[in-house]
Amino acid sequence: MTLLTGLDDTSAQPNSIRLPIAGLVPMTTLDYPDHLACVVFLQGCPLRCGYCHNPSMIPPRRGEPHEWQAILEFLSTRRNLLEAVVFSGGEPTVNAGLPAAAKEVKALGFKVGLHTAGPYPDRLTRLLPHLDWVGLDVKGRGKEFDRICGRPGIWQRHSRSLGILLDSGLSFECRTTIHWKDFQLADVERLALTLADCGVRHYALQVARGGQCLDASYAQPVTHAPSTARLNALVKRLAPHFSRFELRH
Repeated sequence: MTLLTGLDDTSAQPNSIRLPIAGLVPMTTLDYPDHLACVVFLQGCPLRCGYCHNPSMIPPRRGEPHEWQAILEFLSTRRNLLEAVVFSGGEPTVNAGLPAAAKEVKALGFKVGLHTAGPYPDRLTRLLPHLDWVGLDVKGRGKEFDRICGRPGIWQRHSRSLGILLDSGLSFECRTTIHWKDFQLADVERLALTLADCGVRHYALQVARGGQCLDASYAQPVTHAPSTARLNALVKRLAPHFSRFELRH
């Protein structure tokens, strides 16, 4: 999957929406379940997860009107080909122009998906009328969420966002990126069962990528990482608690 950047064609007609576009995946089947989608990455994130593999997207910046206009022009060529547009990042809800952009995407006939860690529940509430699906990142359980994301006070905001989604009736998935520097198998099991008890029906575990990480120590091998057999056994135990459960590598 190739990340395309450089969507800064100043010849495009200006649009009043300002979004800092960090990249585009023009076609994917992985980022919106059961849909052919593109992913628009937005710049800026308040979190500092050690395993983050998009650290270049963390610093915020002000978007220019031509950036979003270039995305609209791309989407106009993908009608009847793509089913959905997913806003990702970074943390896309950092950007005030996101609701207006999501509304424009809907007007073009696409479904709208969102990847978020839920740090801004009030902004998520305002976005809901323009969304069809949400992928909610769950960094950890309770205060472990704050430790993993490197920011205090986020887990309470995330909890509110989860409650908003549970009450909304909107289709959503919770997902947790597992880096064995942050988790033991027992931690994963406790987190998954907590989410199931809350009413989460769709859940995915994603094994963190090696290589480029915000914290260089996360790129090093973890000696206590569980065996494939133990991980698969955990997946087998957890699957009955959800309508849809996946392990992604």
